[in-house]
Amino acid sequence: MKIKVNDIELDYEDHGQGHVLLLLHGLGSTKKDWDAQVPFFSKTHRVITIDLRGHGNSTKPQDAYGVELMTEDVKQLLDQLNIKKATIVGFSMGGAVAFEMAAQHSEYLENLVIVNSGPDFNNMGKIGEDLLNNRTAFLKTKGLAVLAKEISFNMFPEDHQLDLRNEFEERCKANDYNAYYKSFTTLMAWGLGEKIKDIKTRTLVVGSDMDYTPESFKQAYVNRLQNANLVIIKNSRHGVVIDQPEAFNLELQKFLNHE
Repeated sequence: MKIKVNDIELDYEDHGQGHVLLLLHGLGSTKKDWDAQVPFFSKTHRVITIDLRGHGNSTKPQDAYGVELMTEDVKQLLDQLNIKKATIVGFSMGGAVAFEMAAQHSEYLENLVIVNSGPDFNNMGKIGEDLLNNRTAFLKTKGLAVLAKEISFNMFPEDHQLDLRNEFEERCKANDYNAYYKSFTTLMAWGLGEKIKDIKTRTLVVGSDMDYTPESFKQAYVNRLQNANLVIIKNSRHGVVIDQPEAFNLELQKFLNHE
């Protein structure tokens, strides 16, 4: 379904009834990141998945990108659907949008769930600088299709993950080059800074034992949040919602049930 917000159209899906779970995907992907979560959680919740601007079937503007704009899109979506409160679950880039939503519009948040992400993409030290420089150079010299193959292999390198890898590669490869490039560079320029200390929303941070950033990176920002816990899922890489869906769903369910 399409909905008009903030001068663009967002493509979204809406399943189930009850307390709202809004699921935000990662860079260069789509709402299909959540294919293993929607059937599980829509039995007990109203689950909304969206394609963020520049992604999937949503509008791909020429220049209007950035975490702040994506956050405004999310706020307007909730307003249009007359949703007063939601648990916002953000994976990777979606985590940045979820963080920004908690900082700017905390009144909308029932809970905050951050998955393999961080509050300051512009202040990640060498990891961030290398990512920005290497990926930008890679994109310009080798193109999106080759980058999609590399990202997908890094996320799902094991033999038994071949189907996951191929599916993610197809999704990533289908991106509009300009939309991907501008989403990536604006993401890497974004950070919450000191605003993280003001977030009071009950928060779950989910990390993977083999993510790009170590457990210590996540623990450091969990310590700066007022009401947050960290859970690390084993035998998982960056795409934990895809490579360990049962373990992820269980942790999120426990959190939602206040266990």
